Amino acid sequence: MHKLVVLYPPPVDPDHFRDYYVNNHLPLLASWPGLLAWRYSFDVAALEGEAPYFAIFEGDFADAAAMAAARSTEHGQRVAADAANYATGGAVVLHYPVRDTID
Repeated sequence: MHKLVVLYPPPVDPDHFRDYYVNNHLPLLASWPGLLAWRYSFDVAALEGEAPYFAIFEGDFADAAAMAAARSTEHGQRVAADAANYATGGAVVLHYPVRDTID
């Protein structure tokens, strides 16, 4: 499995972010080809101190090639471009292979 993680720093307007994300961005994500599972949260907390992020998204793909293929589609490009409509604090996008056992 390959994971895509998006960390969202605090936006200018948190209420707009939540509303747009839930009502517009997530429905767009739900039909993203190649996305096996996804989850998100607005309840990001740090073990100590204040969390530097407002929200998080995690998406699962079969492997890195499947994620790259999904991102290169017209739909994937719409998903990426849509972030400008709500993520006024920017976004940190990470991806990595998931290892289920200790090697």
